[in-house]
Amino acid sequence: MTSPKTNTPQQQIYGYTAFNIEKDERPYKCFEMLLIFVSYFLLIICPLALFCCWVVIKEYERAITFRFGRLRKIEPRGPGLIFILPCVDTYNVVDLRTLYFDVPPQEILTKDSVTIAVDAVVYYRTFDATMAITNVQDYKKASHLLAASILRNTLGTKNMVDILTQRESLSYAMQKQLDEATDPWGVKIERVEMKDVRLPHNMQRAMAAEAEATREAKAKSNCCRR
Repeated sequence: MTSPKTNTPQQQIYGYTAFNIEKDERPYKCFEMLLIFVSYFLLIICPLALFCCWVVIKEYERAITFRFGRLRKIEPRGPGLIFILPCVDTYNVVDLRTLYFDVPPQEILTKDSVTIAVDAVVYYRTFDATMAITNVQDYKKASHLLAASILRNTLGTKNMVDILTQRESLSYAMQKQLDEATDPWGVKIERVEMKDVRLPHNMQRAMAAEAEATREAKAKSNCCRR
C-alpha cells in the first residue's frame, strides 16, 4: 500500500500541490497549448506587438504572474524586464519597500466609559509577494481595516488614564497583534504609532479647570510659606 502524498509547507501556504495542478491541467492542456501557440503566432505576424509584451519591474518591486488564472511560479519575478504573453498571461506588481498608512480617527468607548477619538499610523512592508497576492483579496485594504479594528478593541479595554500614560506600550501591543494577523498575507508590521488622543470638549474644560485650580493652590501655598 502506497503512502498518501504529503504537501510541503510551501505548497500548503499557497494552497497548491503539484498533484492538484497536474490533475487540473489535464482536460484543458491541449486547448491552452493551442491558445499559447496562437498568441505566439500573432506576435510573429505582428512584431510591433512585442513592445507591449515587455514590462519593467523596478528594483523594489516584484511581479506575480498568472497564466490562464493559474500561478506560474511561486517565486516572484523581477527586477528588470519580464515577458508577458498577451491574452494568456496576467501579472500583479507588489512594492517591497516599507510603506505606511494612516488609521483615521476611531471613536472608542474606554473601560471607564469615556468616549475618545484616536488615530494612528502603521508602517509595514511585504516580505512575500506571492502570499500577498494569492492569500488575500486586497492585502492593503485588509491591513487598513484590521488595524482600525485592533485599535478599537485594544483601547476599548483600557481606562482613559492608561491610554494617555501608556501610549508606547499600547502601540507595541497593537503592533504585535497586527503583525501576527497579517503574517499569512506576507505582510510584516514594523511599527504602530498612536498619533492623537482627542477627549470630549467638556472633559477638556474640566481637566483644564482642575489643572488651573491645582496651580492656584500651589501658588497660595507658596505665598503662605513666605
